[in-house]
Amino acid sequence: MQYQIAGLLNLAISLIIDTGFSWIRMFAALGVSIVISIILGIYAATHRFAERIIIPVIDVLQTVPILAFFPVVIFLIVGTLPGSLGINIAVVFLIITSMVWNIILGVYEAMKLLPKEYGELSKLYGLSKLEEFRKVYLPAVLPKVAEQSTLSWSIGLFYLVTSEIFSTGNANYAVKTGIGAAIASPAITGSVVSYGMALIIFVMFVIATRFLFFKPFEDYASRYNKHSAKQKTRAFPKAVTYAKVMKSISSRIIKRIGPKDNVAGRSKSAGSKKYMYGNVDKTTTLDRFGYLIKYAMMLIIIVGVAAFFLTSPKMVGYEFEVIKAFVYSFTRIWLAFALMLAVGIPISVYIIFVTRHSSRYVLFFQILSSIPATVLLPAIVTGLKGMPYYGELVAFIVFFLSGIWYIIFSTLSIAKTLPPNILEVKDIYGVRGGEAWKKIYVKAIIPGLITGAITGIAAEWNAAIVAEYFNIGTKVVSQVSIGVGKLLVLSLAANNLPLMLLTLINMTAMIIIINTLLWKRLYRRLAKIYGG
Repeated sequence: MQYQIAGLLNLAISLIIDTGFSWIRMFAALGVSIVISIILGIYAATHRFAERIIIPVIDVLQTVPILAFFPVVIFLIVGTLPGSLGINIAVVFLIITSMVWNIILGVYEAMKLLPKEYGELSKLYGLSKLEEFRKVYLPAVLPKVAEQSTLSWSIGLFYLVTSEIFSTGNANYAVKTGIGAAIASPAITGSVVSYGMALIIFVMFVIATRFLFFKPFEDYASRYNKHSAKQKTRAFPKAVTYAKVMKSISSRIIKRIGPKDNVAGRSKSAGSKKYMYGNVDKTTTLDRFGYLIKYAMMLIIIVGVAAFFLTSPKMVGYEFEVIKAFVYSFTRIWLAFALMLAVGIPISVYIIFVTRHSSRYVLFFQILSSIPATVLLPAIVTGLKGMPYYGELVAFIVFFLSGIWYIIFSTLSIAKTLPPNILEVKDIYGVRGGEAWKKIYVKAIIPGLITGAITGIAAEWNAAIVAEYFNIGTKVVSQVSIGVGKLLVLSLAANNLPLMLLTLINMTAMIIIINTLLWKRLYRRLAKIYGG
């Protein structure tokens, strides 16, 4: 008994050390991601030419699976810096590729919504570029950085196991100390005790990180939320108080609940809100240049595929293989997305409009979302093993868990912009049941829901490399019969880079087409309905 207790204690200490090293890599990746995001996000928002290049490229890169960066990591980083140093830098780089994109877009969004008066005051008080960055730009983007960093942390944890143990061909790489490797080892040996203890310690670190880092970070950043008067006072101590220029698009819902004559007098030609970097009312040459960049990327993809076909007859067969795999993956992803909507929408509506304990639910979901499906995968596989089509069930659960939090958190973010009297309006007009869903709930959450849908589906495509084929070393933990994620993993493992590249090209082209034909149109329609 004493020996068993000593053994468990040693195991716990070892796992705590493993998790500590992983957390160091995670924080290093997050720190680099935040610095890169602030620089690129602000630069893209303040320079129109750079905006038309950076944003479309990032929009594509955020949907490219982390597996696409493996060859770069292995042949450049590990090849240049062999040994433990190279592997650790490679792991940090891989985690950065999963973290950085949404923080950049968050910074960019915050800058585009920066009221124009701040620029005018900067000029009035003669602030230098450095002072403007420190007193205006940085406070403006901090709330978004904090918000997106929490999400990026969860995304990074999702790929922690994959990042800490990666391979190509016959070459396998793994960090000597890390919770990803520690969780992978019990998954191979089947040690329930080791896996259970690793999972408990992992969850403890997640909770501690939430309360000791992200909560203080969010509290600090919230001081500058909505470009408050306090921020303005700090940036311009002698400035007079200006009228509030930020008006929530969701507040238009109130005008649409009551009688029609409440909105009959609105002018359709009302001026646009005056933002420093988001007040362009007409299509400019740079706007057209942005479309040119997007279509040029699509043209490069098409030309690349055509070149492959011309240079190698094998590529024709590869293309048919890729298309078949996409049909299967597309079906799985959109079925999981349907369930995500069925679960995420009622939960979000309940938290926003019904319960009085929304902060408790949000905190619970933030902790729960930080436990990635990759860490739970051994338990999921063990629980479903022996069931019919268990490989498909495992893939479906991983797809669902990878995207559901985007739906919930993006929808919940709308609560911050809702007018406080919206529920009073609901009571005044006696809106109940299905009518409340139609006139209030759906109209209120649609903007956040669309954003969550875009990012959630992108996360599902990224998760395909884990959901459809997950191997640790030589052991295959879970797999489906056919799928684009499985095709990517196997093509890289076989050093078949042309097939892997062709698969990525097809995936990128499909994502650009769907974003352009579906999501962008929905955004434009929402702007007309809710915009000012």
